[in-house]
Amino acid sequence: MNKTRCLCICGPTASGKTSLAIELAKRLNGEIISADSMQIYRGLPISTAQPTVSEMQEVPHHLIGFLDPCEPFSAARYVELATPLVQQLHEKGKLPILCGGTGWYMRALLEGRSFGEDLPDPRLRAELNEMPALQLYEKLQQIDPVRAAQLHPNDKKRVCRAVEQFYQTGKTPTQLLEESVPGESPYDALLLCLNFHDRQKLYDRIGLRAQAMLQDGLCEEIRLFWQNYEGTGTAAQAIGPKELLPWIKGECSLEEAMEVLCRETRRYAKRQLTWLRSQKDAVQLFVDGQTPPLQQTMEILKERNWN
Repeated sequence: MNKTRCLCICGPTASGKTSLAIELAKRLNGEIISADSMQIYRGLPISTAQPTVSEMQEVPHHLIGFLDPCEPFSAARYVELATPLVQQLHEKGKLPILCGGTGWYMRALLEGRSFGEDLPDPRLRAELNEMPALQLYEKLQQIDPVRAAQLHPNDKKRVCRAVEQFYQTGKTPTQLLEESVPGESPYDALLLCLNFHDRQKLYDRIGLRAQAMLQDGLCEEIRLFWQNYEGTGTAAQAIGPKELLPWIKGECSLEEAMEVLCRETRRYAKRQLTWLRSQKDAVQLFVDGQTPPLQQTMEILKERNWN
């Protein structure tokens, strides 16, 4: 079968994915499709580190800032939206470049997963949300110990979703995942994972970016977000809005809130690195330096006849 070529750049937050993707797109006649679960939302360009207006003028970007913050989103919805985009770019002679830190979205697309109809049940979800987190986690352990082992007991949102899937479909999340995988991927994909030998260098970048976000207007952006949306929807769970809410309420200083924000970002980056290192078919690019590994990437593409 003829497969669609697709270049993928994944990495932890603040690793330089956007810069590398833009430079590659300019050299390879490509366009960028975001693979980020929070950059999809409107109203949070700074806190979700969306590409700037000037960056998006340099190279066309897709699936950035298009969804209302109150709207839920999922891997199934991402695959539904991104799949035709990849095909359209391919038909125009453009190289689709997936770029983002939500590895599950990227993998779901690349593996050609098919998801069944996902109809929310507000009553069931409300009932599950009323349960204590540990009790809900214990229920998931009984239903699907494999999925439970992949989640932290305090990750109530994902634990709740896993239990909800079982009651909705009669199948465990692990069964649904196995059934969603096709026999063969429809893509000729190259996955580049930005990584670090020295994790502290990534943490330093996270601190510097947090300061840059403050200068760019982070506080006003989040203040307006809470005024307009009152904390509803998935976007309220993005790193930034929830960490600065205590400062907005006058419960702590801005310095204290920013320290929490940086701490949570480091924890998120650590989880991203764990996922990246588990991708056995990926090319690991170590980016401990300050500049994107553009030359190294071009050499890899040349070896694979991609340029």
